[in-house]
Amino acid sequence: MCTRFVYNGNDMITGFNFDIDLAVWKHKVIKEKERFYIGILRPDGTYHSYHGINRNGNVGTLLYVHDNPAGIYRDNSDCITIADLTEQFIKAQISFDEVLQIVKSKQITYAPDATMQAMLSDSHGRVLIIEPGIGYKEEYEQYSLITNYSLMKPESTKCFIVPGDDRYERALKKLEKYSPDFSISDAIHLLYDVRQEGAWATRVSFVYSAKEQTVYYVENNHFECIQTFTFPLERY
Repeated sequence: MCTRFVYNGNDMITGFNFDIDLAVWKHKVIKEKERFYIGILRPDGTYHSYHGINRNGNVGTLLYVHDNPAGIYRDNSDCITIADLTEQFIKAQISFDEVLQIVKSKQITYAPDATMQAMLSDSHGRVLIIEPGIGYKEEYEQYSLITNYSLMKPESTKCFIVPGDDRYERALKKLEKYSPDFSISDAIHLLYDVRQEGAWATRVSFVYSAKEQTVYYVENNHFECIQTFTFPLERY
């Protein structure tokens, strides 16, 4: 269970709630010169960057979604997993335009052990939503939003909506009311309002300002303790 949005106002601001069962995945916040990310420990012993920000403004996040047969993992050269594609984007190994070319030319599949959809965005506020087995949608709107259900084929996940899970509706209602002056504070309040508790609690919340080149983040719903990470200035 996760929530991700992008808001294009006087600043390009994006926010993400990382909701996860600690019995399923081990994670930690990792801060590097080029990346800020929520590292996910994989069987290869590496903390992978499937949810994070590059200093160039690339932001990628994966969100759980109920699987559809067309997106099932296939090991062939015509396919790439949504996890690999998202991590390459966060690492800035590929640009937004290159991702667009990939989704047009290859089949995007789930990873072998997880069914996820993705939202990718760049420093200009361009957004790409990718749903394996369904398709992709490029957006450049005042705001974009995604949770854990299909946006392009909503009937495919409608019967899997958890009773009482209205995060998308609540977040959308708030985004509709904001002005171009949408701020870091507004973004943090939005994430606070859709935070989760219990087994699938919100473990990390982050907000990124393209203008400030800064990440504001909270761990384990401690919104009274906001931490910051600013990408270091490049030296010439």
